[in-house]
Amino acid sequence: MAHKLKRDLTMEEQLSRGPMDLPFLMLVVLLTGIGVIMMFSASYADALYNQGNPTYYFMRQALFAVAGLAIMYVVSKTNYQHLRWMSVLVLGGSIVLLVLVKVPGIGASGGGADRWIRAIGPLPRWQPSEAAKLGIILYFSARLSKRSTEKKRKFDRHKFSGRLLEFLDHIGFLELVPYGAILLVIAGLLLWEPHLSATILMLAIGASILFAAGIKLGWFAAGGTLMVAALWVVANATDYMADRLAIWQNPMSDPRGDGYQILQSLYAIGSGGLLGVGLGNSRQKYLWLPELQNDYVFPIVCEELGFIGAAMILILFALLIIRGYWLAIHARDRFGALLIVGITTQVAVQVFLNIGVVTNLLPPTGISLPFFSYGGTALIIQLVEMGIILGVSRQIPAPKAG
Repeated sequence: MAHKLKRDLTMEEQLSRGPMDLPFLMLVVLLTGIGVIMMFSASYADALYNQGNPTYYFMRQALFAVAGLAIMYVVSKTNYQHLRWMSVLVLGGSIVLLVLVKVPGIGASGGGADRWIRAIGPLPRWQPSEAAKLGIILYFSARLSKRSTEKKRKFDRHKFSGRLLEFLDHIGFLELVPYGAILLVIAGLLLWEPHLSATILMLAIGASILFAAGIKLGWFAAGGTLMVAALWVVANATDYMADRLAIWQNPMSDPRGDGYQILQSLYAIGSGGLLGVGLGNSRQKYLWLPELQNDYVFPIVCEELGFIGAAMILILFALLIIRGYWLAIHARDRFGALLIVGITTQVAVQVFLNIGVVTNLLPPTGISLPFFSYGGTALIIQLVEMGIILGVSRQIPAPKAG
């Protein structure tokens, strides 16, 4: 009877019923749980003062965390091959949403930038850049996974244009054109908001997938040089970016203005010492440090849990990233491997950028810390991405005995 039941299952059902990777699942659940607790501790005073309810942010984040974990489980049970045809829709939809942030009545502003879609009913405002990350990962992975099966292009060598195109194809330029065009469009829309850190993050995600797919290394050197030059021009040609660079170099030049937030962040980190002041005992969270439930939650972690506690959390992130790349290496097919590479690189770069900003290693750019920063939509999308990785892990071939 059991044999008959197994034979009646479709190939898709059999592939999706494998065991998910438990170490990766445990790390995700652990980081999500710790993140919600620390966000609650960090936001307690701000929520009481501004919302009249000390659990205002916590209850919403906890609800989104539970919903996100449930959605993650459902996604992990779904055959990830379906994401191939969905990739175009997700990418196209995210580009449309990035345009809509500039439309009056739809987009919402904050901190001198237009990065959000307005709240609709009970739904909070959210950043379309979160969807754009997933769109790039899905589309690049789906297209590049078929790279080795594409037919070789043929050109008319009797014409100059044909010989030129053949040369460009030989060095790999023509293959990069659609990916470069997509990254330029999204980067341009993000700089229009402006959102420099998200721009860097998108470029890093795209580059990681292109690298894993086997694109020639010379193009990364050329692309990296071009990106650095472009970011330098943007940073120095706009007052918004120039001001942020000036404050980054010397926060004390405006300690009560633009330099106030980073100075308070450094005070919080330094106050934690080795063991911290204790969970819930932060002093900086009492309206000294702005945006502490969002981009600046990690300084409160350092203050309350100290160097050891903060280091343990960074170790958990490191283990998650290492395990993600391990799963990519052992994935069943190239599509699954590229999906994991893109998602894992996103987490790695986002953690680096957030920690770099709050410690003043990098200029202030406005990037959240995965699993910790307040934001229901962002948390759900992050957990959906974790579900995709777990779905790929279900189809990893079991090691042969002996």
